[in-house]
Amino acid sequence: MPMDYNIGEKIKKLRKARKLTLQQVASETGFSPALISQIENNNVSPPIATLSKIAKFFDVKIGMFFDEEEAESKYEVVRHNERRVVSRVISKSGTGHGYTYEALSFRKRNKKMEPFLLSVSERAQEETLYSHEGEEFLLILEGKAELILEEERIFLEEGDAVYFDSDAKHRLLAYDDSGLRVLAVVTR
Repeated sequence: MPMDYNIGEKIKKLRKARKLTLQQVASETGFSPALISQIENNNVSPPIATLSKIAKFFDVKIGMFFDEEEAESKYEVVRHNERRVVSRVISKSGTGHGYTYEALSFRKRNKKMEPFLLSVSERAQEETLYSHEGEEFLLILEGKAELILEEERIFLEEGDAVYFDSDAKHRLLAYDDSGLRVLAVVTR
């Protein structure tokens, strides 16, 4: 019986987007290439446990396989009044960082980049450094900033850009309280 959610096609798209062979997916997940092929061609309905393992391998939520939306679009337009404010960021110590993120892309699924507009209203009092997987690109749109990157302090002003590996301990601070707007693009 054909699967209503077309799970096989979604798995095939994930695999092809990452330029992986059936054999590579099979080796990594512990299933046979024949089974992966059967699932991709919608000849076999994978049990939830199998689907869960495949979702973990592709780093997607299992729910995406049950998404009834139309096929993935090649592009996404987000109008300035549609942006999603992600949150007012609070530090580990519970103090406000004085900044907000606006998601500049939220409909396109399984993207390799996450673009945000970062608005900083004041210089944070503490300087906790953060690190995570991936890479980061920052473009100063307005104001002045100080980027702490490991042991270095880098002064940035309007028009300046910086690209770095996110596993380096880092922190972006407003240089003063006059307001800072930054285009931040992060990869996983």
